[in-house]
Amino acid sequence: MSERPDTSPDVAAVRADEQLDVGALRAYLRGRLPAADGGIEVLQFPGGHSNLTYLLRIDGREYVLRRPPLGPVAPTAHDMVREFRGLAAIGPHFPPAPRVHLLCEDPVVIGAPFFVMERRRGIVIRRTMPPEIDDTPTVRRRIGEAAIDALAQLHAVPVEGAVATLGKPAGFVERQVRGWTERWQRAKTEELPIMEELGAWLGARVPAPTATTVVHNDFKLDNMMLDARDPGRVVAVLDWEMVTIGDPLVDVGTLLAYWPEGADPPDRLVTAMQPTYLEGFPTRAEVVARYATQSGRDLATIGFYETFAFFKLAVVLQQIYVRYVRGQTKDARFAAFAGQVRRLAEFAADARGTSL
Repeated sequence: MSERPDTSPDVAAVRADEQLDVGALRAYLRGRLPAADGGIEVLQFPGGHSNLTYLLRIDGREYVLRRPPLGPVAPTAHDMVREFRGLAAIGPHFPPAPRVHLLCEDPVVIGAPFFVMERRRGIVIRRTMPPEIDDTPTVRRRIGEAAIDALAQLHAVPVEGAVATLGKPAGFVERQVRGWTERWQRAKTEELPIMEELGAWLGARVPAPTATTVVHNDFKLDNMMLDARDPGRVVAVLDWEMVTIGDPLVDVGTLLAYWPEGADPPDRLVTAMQPTYLEGFPTRAEVVARYATQSGRDLATIGFYETFAFFKLAVVLQQIYVRYVRGQTKDARFAAFAGQVRRLAEFAADARGTSL
């Protein structure tokens, strides 16, 4: 693998313990991608804590390869087949979905199923505003509104044909609550009564769904790429491994859970994973109002969905943390996740008060 740096700040040399078998990969791609029998340069997108994402350079062309993390993973998590099929179905209706090229379900090739898709170029906002963006309150407002509008656009995709095969909408939220509660029980490394209470609270209060739509299931600002010349335009939505069809307010709740605002208490601001607390970004109330206007949906029960989003995120981090505790991954970033799980549980408990 090449060590040559990429000009993109989101690409780096592949981490030593996450290398790919380039020979096996080249053999598999031969005849499936143009010029794949020649040299392949592999770099890595180091952001994120879940699936592994690589940049492939082949004869001047660029592709993105996604595979699950190394070591044992939670059942039904990191589903490359689901992500590939979801992108293939949604792509014709939702321009920000990257185009997919091929799926390999054989784990022998590189150690796990993987798929290859097109590379989109743009800016990803993570914990701070990128220097490439003209960072003004006006621009921040446009970015926030573009994210909300992209979500409403996704929820307008027709649920028919291949899209209709992506899930079973009947009882969707109830299954989600039950499933993530069970995942908590399997992954917990200590007794955390607040998580038990949240699971019971959610299970007893599942709202009637407002509609059936495509559900991204991890919709947030840093799963989007923005146009470098016009950051108020979304050029890609990424990370589709949990895509399904069901209640769209699950996505709205997720967006809110990842959307700190300036008036939040210090604990939430210090753990903020995106800078929506800066002046200009819409407040959470404004997010809800704009989505309601764009979608025509009633968001009276949104507090339930925000609570569930925090609960689910706590379980996701716990699933990663337990793999670290068991020595199934050595990524030092995961050592601090136990404290983050407890904080997220507290945020979930606070969000219950916004439910109507």
